[in-house]
Amino acid sequence: MITVGFITRYPPTHCGIAEYSKFLISALRSLNPKMEVKVFTTRESRIDRYFDEIGVKVIPCFSRFEKDYSELVDAVNEEKVDILHVQHEYGIFGYGSEIIDALTEMKEERIAEVCVLTTHTVDHPYTTRPEVFEFQNSLNQLDAVVVHSDLQEFELITQGVDATKICQIPHGTLINPYLGYTKHFLAKSLGLDEEFCGITLAVPGFMRRDKGVDILLEALNHLKELKFTVMLAGEPQDEVVRELVENFESKTVLLERYLSSDEILRVVALADAIVLPYKDRKGAYAVSGILHLSMGGLKPILGSRTPRLVELCQHAPWMTLPPNNALELARKIEWLVNNYEFTVSYMSELYAYAARTQWISVAHELYELYKKLMRKKIVL
Repeated sequence: MITVGFITRYPPTHCGIAEYSKFLISALRSLNPKMEVKVFTTRESRIDRYFDEIGVKVIPCFSRFEKDYSELVDAVNEEKVDILHVQHEYGIFGYGSEIIDALTEMKEERIAEVCVLTTHTVDHPYTTRPEVFEFQNSLNQLDAVVVHSDLQEFELITQGVDATKICQIPHGTLINPYLGYTKHFLAKSLGLDEEFCGITLAVPGFMRRDKGVDILLEALNHLKELKFTVMLAGEPQDEVVRELVENFESKTVLLERYLSSDEILRVVALADAIVLPYKDRKGAYAVSGILHLSMGGLKPILGSRTPRLVELCQHAPWMTLPPNNALELARKIEWLVNNYEFTVSYMSELYAYAARTQWISVAHELYELYKKLMRKKIVL
């Protein structure tokens, strides 16, 4: 039986990659209960080893932006795994190739048979951080590189990564378990008074400038006669955005705190539609986890045409608009509110995509990749 070691941030650390890893590992264990999964994680939340509530052994053994992964190597050697799988984000591992050097060392010393890395962000030549190319140029040293979108795959191939090593597996989607609950129950469970007027539009996730909150607030100024409520739900990570939100009172409900994935699911279930007015992150290709949590709510989603929302552009193009365009966003919101039932039916292709990318399906694709890579090692 395969033993897999994930190198990643992990709950209770507040991080999208941490939540992603928990969903993926839970799905892998549901798919194959005999699979043993161990998590090698940062020391940000705990320093002691422990088993989490789904029975996964968690070993804190490195720091964020680590330069020396010797303690990680020792921990993996002690725990014995067949496959190592890194959930990579530059905000966790930094811009250099130290983590790949550590993986290469463990392969050479036969501490692990197979090394896989998921690149959650791929930078292209217009990036503001050219030092990341040291990392991206070293990806050929691995057995497989997992990406989430066509944009990421083609960019890595252009940069010289072996196409046969790249495996595109979509980000997972959870069909929202709260869809049958009443708005009253959901609002109360989130600590909100039931003060919703008309259609409820939710903006879930961390509140930062790149999430386009300022553009949304500007758009709302054009819609003062329209009957709707906007729910801003998430932890502010930018003082400018915090001040904008707190000083804006018209038609908004605020939930200003860190929200777990379960709470975001309740926010999505409470809403009638989701608005994601993201701005483009210059030089970077990624996929939005919030988009997938929103897709699982089977509600209309309105978003900007940015790389992070490429799946929305592909499956519901009419529900997208150029970034940084408050007037166009206002027009789209007005159309959505006045044509809600039609919008719900228009989103059917995106709902089908949500069903196809459920976590259990994504876990199956990844498990098949693991088996393929292990068979190759046995043949060699």
